Amino acid sequence: MLKKIAVAAVSAMMMLAMPAKANVDAFATCMVDSLNGKERKQLAQWVYFAIAAHPEMAPFAKVTDQNRLASDKVMGDLVNRLLIEDCSEELVVAFNQNPLAVNQAFEFVGKVAMQELMTNPEVMATISNYAEHLDQEKLNGLLSGK
Repeated sequence: MLKKIAVAAVSAMMMLAMPAKANVDAFATCMVDSLNGKERKQLAQWVYFAIAAHPEMAPFAKVTDQNRLASDKVMGDLVNRLLIEDCSEELVVAFNQNPLAVNQAFEFVGKVAMQELMTNPEVMATISNYAEHLDQEKLNGLLSGK
C-alpha cells in the first residue's frame, strides 16, 4: 500500500512539473527563435569575454576593458529586447511557474550560441587536436575488455 502511495505521489509531482517545464521550454524556444546568427555570435563573444576575465585564463586572452564594455552594452540591449519585447508573455508565464525559468532558458540559449561557434571548421579542427596525444592502444584495450 505504501509503495502505491509513493508511486502515485511521484507521478503527481511529475505531472505537475511537466507544464512548468513546457513553459520554460516555450520561453527558451522563443528566445532562441528571436536571435539571429550574428546575435548568437555576440552572445558567445560575451561569454568568452567573461571567461577570459578569470585570473587563470586572462593571460591567454587579449580582451580590453573597451571590448568588455562594448560587449556588455550589446548584451544589455539584446537581453532587454528578448525579455521585454520579443518574449515577454512567455517570460511572465514561465517565471510565475518557476522563478528559475530565466536561468534555465538562458542555459539553453547559451548552448545554442556556443553551437554557432563550435560548428566552425577551424574550431572543430582545433578542438580535436588533443586526440593526437591519446594512447589509442590503451584506450581501445580498455573499451574492448582486453
